[in-house]
Amino acid sequence: MKILVTGANGQLGHEMKNVLEDKMPGITLYTDINELDLTDAKAVEKYVLDNEVTHIINCAAYTNVDRAEEDKLLCASINVNAVKNLAAAADQNGAKIIHISTDYVFDGKSYKPYCESDKVNPISQYGTTKRQGETSLLALAPNSIIIRTAWLYSPYGKNFVKTMLELGATRKELRVVCDQIGTPTYARDLADAIYAILSSQQWVSGIYHFTDEGACSWYDFTKSILRIAGLKGCKVCPIPSEDYPTAAARPYYSVLNRNRIKVTYDIEIPHWEESLQDCIKRLKEED
Repeated sequence: MKILVTGANGQLGHEMKNVLEDKMPGITLYTDINELDLTDAKAVEKYVLDNEVTHIINCAAYTNVDRAEEDKLLCASINVNAVKNLAAAADQNGAKIIHISTDYVFDGKSYKPYCESDKVNPISQYGTTKRQGETSLLALAPNSIIIRTAWLYSPYGKNFVKTMLELGATRKELRVVCDQIGTPTYARDLADAIYAILSSQQWVSGIYHFTDEGACSWYDFTKSILRIAGLKGCKVCPIPSEDYPTAAARPYYSVLNRNRIKVTYDIEIPHWEESLQDCIKRLKEED
């Protein structure tokens, strides 16, 4: 087995490196834009061939949801064209792909957790390109695995948890959206789930949903972040989405049903608050 992790400098890429270097040392290649331009089809094909890659974990993505509304070409280049290039290289060299997608492929009008078979209807450029990446991958490399996740955070890079910790320590009041419901997902938990797939006796292709257990609003999430971190001097005020306008539309409800991945790969998923505690503990240890 020879594993290629793309987007290795991102949140999930960092956590994949932590997990794989601990449990599968010496067999993984880690690349980001500086090492491998995924939008260059020939470069991708050569890299996969020359390094005898057997598995690709594609963590690379354009994830700035609001900026994507203007930066459409770059967003599509990374979320669609790069995926096509990986798919073509994998198909030609017999490699298997685990590709990370998003809850933003749904419009958020459901009232119950989304299953993998539910109708998609993205309402933003980001969501649209991620869905196009899914369909392109399955068309070119049908033996692939796609994992949709949501509200990802970690000790690495920029994310909601780190932003709220910073603001909660410096401001007396925060106004946070209370009518968008989803599930915070600790990148370490997703990395562990991907490892479970890689180390499994079986490979069942198709789409899976993975987040941590439970559901909450951004307001609830923020309250828990500050409480767990012991930040008591900042008041958190709930506001409707209309009071916090953004360039890109967000789904109001994007909780994902996780049953398929739990049953297929015998994965136990922690509640999001348990994982949040671990992340904040790690952040404090780094200070």
